[in-house]
Amino acid sequence: MQPRHAHVLQSEQADPLDSRQFLIAVKRIADSLSYGTDSSRFLGQGLEYVQSRPYQAGDPVKSIDWRVTARMSKVYVKEYEVPKCIPVWLVVDTSASMTISSIPLSKYALAVQTAGGIALACMDRVSPVGVLGAGEKNILVKPSLSRDTVLQWMHDLRHHRMDEQTQLGTRLKALEASLTHSSLVIVLSDFHDPSALASLKLLAANHDCIALQYRDPAENHTLGAGFFHGTEAETGSSFIAHSGKRHSDPSALAATLKQASIDHLMIQTDQPLIQRLRYFLQARGVLTGKG
Repeated sequence: MQPRHAHVLQSEQADPLDSRQFLIAVKRIADSLSYGTDSSRFLGQGLEYVQSRPYQAGDPVKSIDWRVTARMSKVYVKEYEVPKCIPVWLVVDTSASMTISSIPLSKYALAVQTAGGIALACMDRVSPVGVLGAGEKNILVKPSLSRDTVLQWMHDLRHHRMDEQTQLGTRLKALEASLTHSSLVIVLSDFHDPSALASLKLLAANHDCIALQYRDPAENHTLGAGFFHGTEAETGSSFIAHSGKRHSDPSALAATLKQASIDHLMIQTDQPLIQRLRYFLQARGVLTGKG
């Protein structure tokens, strides 16, 4: 929970970068992600899983289905259909907790830049990209290869309200019900919605999922001394808390996501992003056992 002071919040704010600076930041991320990723599945180009069959001499070790192998006590490998472009969905959390920040660059502003960079990198590989908002604002753009469409929703997302309640769990559940083909779903959020994890695990049962968790530096420390009265940023409910208590430990979420085979990366808004994100996405494209 984060305290909110209504008298200092405006109904809508814009990204601190101007349009030119924003596009430069997005393009830097896109160029970095596109570099050396010809065989990386995270960009959407991959193989559609069909079935697992017993291992035969000459089958590549990387195609072994370790889960089936462990269950059957006999080596099995995965079989795939012909290469195809996998639709990519970017689920961007637009709720209040993402917009409140202790430094100039908020979780929300960085998430929008990240989403834009990933989108452009995907389109370089001819992978259709869609975006879904996870706040109260109705944002839904189906996967497309139109660069103009991507640029439009990127700029639209730069303007945001600071009083939206989170709808992440609900949006993920609705997305899961609507998908008819295997997709790559990348969630960009601080995961303050307690219902989000269950919905994401349900989605990951049939689709490839990545969780990019954003964290403000103030969330890594205690808040000071004594008791305080505050208002929860997303629900508007009042609470009294002791400021000696730390914000929730993200390690529990990371462990749960790992158990569900959901790749997770913690992104601190006050630390360099591009290199860590590139290594993370490239590594998962090579090392993940998902089909």
